[in-house]
Amino acid sequence: MVASKSDTYVSPEDYLAGEKVSPIKHEYRQGEIYAMAGASKAHVIITGNVFALLRNNLRGSGCIPYVADIKVRIEAANCYYYPDVAVTCDERDRNTAEDFIIYPRLIVEVLSPTTAAFDRGEKFADYRTSEILQEYVLINQERVSVECFRRNAEGLWVLYPYTQGQDVQFASIDFSCAIEALYEDAILL
Repeated sequence: MVASKSDTYVSPEDYLAGEKVSPIKHEYRQGEIYAMAGASKAHVIITGNVFALLRNNLRGSGCIPYVADIKVRIEAANCYYYPDVAVTCDERDRNTAEDFIIYPRLIVEVLSPTTAAFDRGEKFADYRTSEILQEYVLINQERVSVECFRRNAEGLWVLYPYTQGQDVQFASIDFSCAIEALYEDAILL
């Protein structure tokens, strides 16, 4: 996430207005704005693979996957993030003119060396404040490894790790595929 950080407090309204005219994307976290860095080829390919697989699987289900350029608003944490892939199944997200969603069921982040610690730590802590989010998925772009954090019936987040040769499952949207499909053309298996 962090390429450069602003040093002054910015209101959410000012952030959203600025983001509409900015030539680059920024994430917003509790009054601070962070410019987004570019992505590697592997990152872009994996993100595209995830989106394509989810889009095909979710047709007609009422759930919509979004890729890269849609913001997710996490109201309780006062944040706006651009996840690599987000899936909403909530009609309130479909019936709004806003350029962000509020009710994600699934969020996928492809880890970059510069963002991995933040994605695992503070960003995941912010996402956990969403009562709607059911799964948070971290995909390693340098080796075949997927970590799926799933909220259980008690509200606790449980890790489901996947490695080469396994089927990845996103229970929140009734999806599964061979892990290799996520990495197709991205890295040597």
